Amino acid sequence: MCGIVGYIGEGDAQEILIDGLKRLEYRGYDSAGIAVYDGEKLVIKRTKGKIRDLEKILQKEPLKGKIGIAHTRWATHGKPSEENAHPHRVGPIAVVHNGIVENHVELRRWLEEKGHTFSSETDTEIFAHLIEDRVKKGEDFLEAVLWTLKQIRGSYAIAVINENQPDRLIGARSGSPLVLGLGDGEYFLASDIPAILSYTREMIFLEDGDVVELKRDGYRIVDLDGNPVDREVKKISWDPSMAEKSGYKHFMQKEIFEQPRAIADTLTGRVFTNSGEIRFEFFNMDEDFVRAIERITIVACGTSWHAGLIGRFYLEKFAQIPVEVELGSEFRYRDPIIAKKHLVIGISQSGETADTIAGLKAGKEKGARILSICNVIDSSIARMSDDVLYTHAGPEIGVASTKAFTTQIVTLFMLALLLGKIRGIVSEEEVKEKIERLLQLPSFVEQVLKNDDLIENIARKYYRYQNFLYLGRHLNFPIALEGALKLKEISYIHAEGYPAGEMKHGPIALIDENMPVVAVATRSSVYEKIFSNIEEVKARNGKVIALATQGDERIKSIADDVIYLPHLTEELNPVINSIPLQLFAYHVAVLRGTDVDQPRNLAKSVTVE
Repeated sequence: MCGIVGYIGEGDAQEILIDGLKRLEYRGYDSAGIAVYDGEKLVIKRTKGKIRDLEKILQKEPLKGKIGIAHTRWATHGKPSEENAHPHRVGPIAVVHNGIVENHVELRRWLEEKGHTFSSETDTEIFAHLIEDRVKKGEDFLEAVLWTLKQIRGSYAIAVINENQPDRLIGARSGSPLVLGLGDGEYFLASDIPAILSYTREMIFLEDGDVVELKRDGYRIVDLDGNPVDREVKKISWDPSMAEKSGYKHFMQKEIFEQPRAIADTLTGRVFTNSGEIRFEFFNMDEDFVRAIERITIVACGTSWHAGLIGRFYLEKFAQIPVEVELGSEFRYRDPIIAKKHLVIGISQSGETADTIAGLKAGKEKGARILSICNVIDSSIARMSDDVLYTHAGPEIGVASTKAFTTQIVTLFMLALLLGKIRGIVSEEEVKEKIERLLQLPSFVEQVLKNDDLIENIARKYYRYQNFLYLGRHLNFPIALEGALKLKEISYIHAEGYPAGEMKHGPIALIDENMPVVAVATRSSVYEKIFSNIEEVKARNGKVIALATQGDERIKSIADDVIYLPHLTEELNPVINSIPLQLFAYHVAVLRGTDVDQPRNLAKSVTVE
């Protein structure tokens, strides 16, 4: 959530900054602003609303300059308004900030006692006042920033410019992501890779406590005490075009259709049919530890939590290890029982999810080994982990996760097979057979995507309904949860995912002709059970949309609409089953006229609590 872009060089700062903000729109925001030094003075433009509203202002009064900062804000302290939009300025100092200042009330009171006057309700303005206070006393700009950061409790990523020293741009991070981009005589700061990927692929992922000073002729990174810090330069392999819509109406639509490629990329170079080997680049766990693992805890949020629920089935079946799946926002406030023979797995598309990071830290402090599954190279979660399994999904811009979800499931499947093989639970021949099936998955997903027109027609029948119930059993219960979440996120329809076997314990009271039920009823070991649940729905005049396996004529007799899907294996069908639910949610949202890629009140990466 929120987006920072900073630039110093010889290019058009306004153009670069606005372009960067547009590429961060997926993170979610309610206001936008920009500050550029025009050669004589620092000029700030801000507005409540979308970046296009800021562009209208800039069309009338363009900012010409070669250094600047820009921001999209998602309100935490203070309502969405022009006054609360970033950048915030005090004297010559302008600041943009992501994160939360936990001690902002006491700092604000202290500053007000010193005569400072605040113009906003935000905690961010604290930074500008503290830095300005030191600079006014003659302290060096960088030293003033370092002193200020030591006063802050909480999380932050900031970019700061000083009207009196327009040859310097300073950035810092602690708990919120910030990326440094290296160009030819120019430098960039951004909250995420896509903002600056069109300008450079050479990037440094700043770590907590890093402060970077940028000038046109170079940069330096220091810690909070001013000591030099070395950070490795990473070359980003993503193609900039991967973050464009490429002819699709929405990023979400594009990312749904990218899933065959994303799954194939996640498998490439990792599974070997002939030898039955599974290899991960950054998996460093020795076999003795694998054999000694007593318990696994998966920590995740939202869609990643749903992937974790499916991963639990895989890990318990193939590796015979007890697994619990925890919501990061709850796990962080417990005192979990964790031991040294305990593996904690964090799952996060961005690798920056605050609650998941906190959960992994709790596990690490108690001596557990940390393994992460994420999509963004060198993200915070990846850096704090002992082992990292990257999903090679490419940049995911749509707020509602699609390809990240399916590649997370695939990665968990491979991990479970690998652990099971090492522990002697799964034979080499069994691994070979499952790898063969796994390699067929991209083509099966392609087959499902050919149902797009059918699913759109079904969406036209149901998009006016206000409530939906999604039912699934066993491996498909998490798919029901995920399908309901997708519909909620982007169409604003109330939807609830439920284990079908629990329907008689409450939700059946809701069933009538105004409550459509989506049933995940593909071929499985519990098919007869879910079929019986559908009959119960029909007995109460419910309308049923069923996901069924090709050739299942029986289900036509009770379902109002059927989406037929190919059968691969019961273990891998959840990936296949998730695709039509993504498409259904997408088409319903489009028909209802909602903002598919930037649904209200949501952010792509929840980097603050």
